[in-house]
Amino acid sequence: MDERSVDAPLASVIIPVYNHCEDTLRCLRSLGVARTRSSFEIIVVDDGSTDDTAAYVTAMPGVRLLQRERNEGFVAACNAGAEVARGRFIVFLNNDTEVTDDWLDALLVVLLEDPGCGLVGSKLIYPDGVLQEAGGIVFSEAHACNYGRGGDPADPKFNYRREVDYCSGAAIAIERVLFCAVGGFDTRYAPAYYEDTDLAFSVRSRGRSVIYQPRSSVMHHEGRTAGTDTANGVKRFQERNRHLFREKWAAALRDQPDAAMCAIDIDGCADHRAGSRVLVMDACCPRPERDSGSMRMFNMLALLRQSNHHVLFCPMDGDTQSKAARALEKVGVQLVQAATERAALRWFFAYGHTLDTVVLSRFGVADRFMRLARRYASGAGIVFDTVDLHFLRLQRGAELHGDAEAGRAADALKRRELALVRESDITLVVSRHELDVLAQNVPGADVRILANVHEIHGRRVPYAERRDLVFLGNFEHEPNVDAVQYLVECIIPLVRPRLPGVVLHVIGHAGKQRIGELACEDVVVHGFVEDLSAFMDRCRIALAPLRYGAGVKGKINMAMSYGLPVIASSIAAEGMALADGRDVLIADAPEAFCDAVVRLYQDGSLWHQLSEQGLENVQRHFSYESAQNALNGIFPCARA
Repeated sequence: MDERSVDAPLASVIIPVYNHCEDTLRCLRSLGVARTRSSFEIIVVDDGSTDDTAAYVTAMPGVRLLQRERNEGFVAACNAGAEVARGRFIVFLNNDTEVTDDWLDALLVVLLEDPGCGLVGSKLIYPDGVLQEAGGIVFSEAHACNYGRGGDPADPKFNYRREVDYCSGAAIAIERVLFCAVGGFDTRYAPAYYEDTDLAFSVRSRGRSVIYQPRSSVMHHEGRTAGTDTANGVKRFQERNRHLFREKWAAALRDQPDAAMCAIDIDGCADHRAGSRVLVMDACCPRPERDSGSMRMFNMLALLRQSNHHVLFCPMDGDTQSKAARALEKVGVQLVQAATERAALRWFFAYGHTLDTVVLSRFGVADRFMRLARRYASGAGIVFDTVDLHFLRLQRGAELHGDAEAGRAADALKRRELALVRESDITLVVSRHELDVLAQNVPGADVRILANVHEIHGRRVPYAERRDLVFLGNFEHEPNVDAVQYLVECIIPLVRPRLPGVVLHVIGHAGKQRIGELACEDVVVHGFVEDLSAFMDRCRIALAPLRYGAGVKGKINMAMSYGLPVIASSIAAEGMALADGRDVLIADAPEAFCDAVVRLYQDGSLWHQLSEQGLENVQRHFSYESAQNALNGIFPCARA
């Protein structure tokens, strides 16, 4: 987020106060020390305090004090603060809170990134470290509850971004224009209670969503101002306002869960706004920067969330804390901790009946958990996501290297993999070729194509301003290791005298560990690179001389998504709707591959043609739009 001056802050933090000066000062100190990149102003609305609040706040630099003559309550104080706010966003913050690092950035990024979001709230934690709220639930009778109260703030079910009924007004953010458009906090609820719930329903009535943001963490000393006794003081208005709220939102409340469901399935109540429940089990959290399989999985999960499915992801390595895990939670995916067979059994026993679909990704995961899913999620459809046909890749590797033992292992794997296809309701493959292979081996199986998913970056640098060659791949994947060895030992020596000075750049995860010894004067092994665009925009040709493998090759998709032309082997181009000379050059023997490299490197007209056609190929077959269309056919039961 861009820094802005305090005269034009991005956000206005409004803190309504009535006495309890020590709480206000603690809150202001936390605002002063918490890390934030967003510019903001602080407006303290003194609602007729009789203690030393005004004197202390006036002495604090950078804090605006708005003094009101008499105490009229939370609603009136917040609306008054909003009237003088200068920020694009308004953030309401109770004075009995303490904020933490990045709390404000995390709130605002949701509003900035998602134009459909109208209101966003923080995770609230008690001073003793126990969870107070991870979003709120409103029941059909207009009773409300704080989801997660008394729970562990680190529990994954409280740590993914999701749509909620409301967020407590102790820490919420809304665009100032929208707040004014809905009339601010409804004064019928003065002095306090249900005004925050009402605001959330008003925002939703305008077609905007209310989002819980777990990355914004705020400590809340609940009840310090209003107390907790509903029979006395301000708290006595809580029940009165519930009746007002029920009358105002009678139509909307008909779609809310019944309070009796709270004791039966509180988690289901918390996510009742999401659609069908989809559990995805895979070896680990996807890391899109490492390999195309991860990119496909991450984008599949994100697209399912965009279609309003409630997506749960179970990484079999148990990782729910890494950067990759956080990235899933950011797009609204709930992580599940069930890495062992025993833990998975417990989880399925407790939650299997709530699932609509179970996706078992890759052979190893499907082989371990197919029976468990069938037994304890008996009402769910089972989808076997092959990622690629493992037996096909192993068969080809065994044939290439003349390894009889590996061939027998591939045959055994084939029998088990095909058995999983028969046991599944739907099997996913990434290419037409693999669909045809399964049609021959398992006639009658319901097999669908869900190909790789890529962002279309477009061609940004012309032919004349580019030079050199590039190979992209994850070098924990053996076919990539074999391909680079073949490229460096058999093809580059033929290219070298015909294109002197041209360098081959080899980039990808584990590159230096696995193939670092192949580096020489005109072969640079870079290893993992955070930002691929420097190579995709500046190199002239991408190479994919794979000699065995299966599935769709992400290295080709990635290059073409940048308008970078590709020379590929027949195996690499398989199943990708590519035609030699139209959108790719295909060559297998070293001499033919070398000729293709030299020809394309020197022919700007051919280069431009392949660049254009490659971009069109990715757009048609491997874009977000094509993936969304495929997913809509596989998971049609998202509820609006």
